[in-house]
Amino acid sequence: MGDFRFSCNVRAVRSRDEFVRYCQDAERCGYHTVFTADHLGAPAPFPPLVLAAEATTRLRVGTLVLNVPFWNAHLLAREVATVDVLTGGRLDLGLGAGHMKWEFDAAGIPWTPHRERVAALDSALDELERLFAGDGYPERRGRAAPGELAVSRPAQQRGLGGTGPPVIIGGAGDRILALAARRADTVAVGGLMQAPGQPPGTFQLLNAAQTDERIQFIRTEAGDRAAALELNVLVQTVVVTSDRRAAAAKLAAEFGGSLGQGDVLQSPYLLLGTAAEIAAQLREQRERFGFSSITVHEPYMTALAPVIEQLG
Repeated sequence: MGDFRFSCNVRAVRSRDEFVRYCQDAERCGYHTVFTADHLGAPAPFPPLVLAAEATTRLRVGTLVLNVPFWNAHLLAREVATVDVLTGGRLDLGLGAGHMKWEFDAAGIPWTPHRERVAALDSALDELERLFAGDGYPERRGRAAPGELAVSRPAQQRGLGGTGPPVIIGGAGDRILALAARRADTVAVGGLMQAPGQPPGTFQLLNAAQTDERIQFIRTEAGDRAAALELNVLVQTVVVTSDRRAAAAKLAAEFGGSLGQGDVLQSPYLLLGTAAEIAAQLREQRERFGFSSITVHEPYMTALAPVIEQLG
């Protein structure tokens, strides 16, 4: 069972100084990684990572996760290689198939069936590996230039078949998790799954039993790779309270009956209680599900800090 690694994400970049303070505070609190997302209306995913690495000493940076259908593989390779070099090899590359149809519509990008989006992600991984393993573009060779043009490659050779940074693949459905089990270094389980029969973007939170099934699916698909895979969980809510059961009842009511109080108390995506109780919850969930990589949303970064101290 792997040691705990904690990470937090970035919801907004309000000012340079505030963002720098957030990253420095995260490092001080014991967080391992700061992640950006890839959504319309949110910050661009790559520029904040360079500043986050510059403002800290050991903090890793990453994407959780990029909407790969938004990206041309060649342009993505350029971003990844540049950011990994500028951050001193501190990039974790999180990739996903996209799940918010309205974003595709707004950007004028075709919304295709999930199987096609996952296939596009698989192809993008192949192309990134090919580009990072190659000798650059032959069309650039022999051009008149003031000095030799260097081949753009990531600083790390840990993921992507030993050609680039570690790869995280996130999702909840069979196709994306099967791909993650085969090709990722870390499989990220967000806990939100498309509600059957509902419009795209209508989600339901998996309960503990459904998460057990998802983890077993990942391990079966991974085969011999299963023991080496890191499993990440995206925590949706952190409630620090001395009355864990009352907080669970309140959350259950907010879920409108889709989760009962017992479901909330067992959920790996909802952390409730005192720092000691949440630490115990995380230990139990690592034992049950295998989650050793824990990500929380930006508003809960400081709330989880005492828990990280207890588990350090």
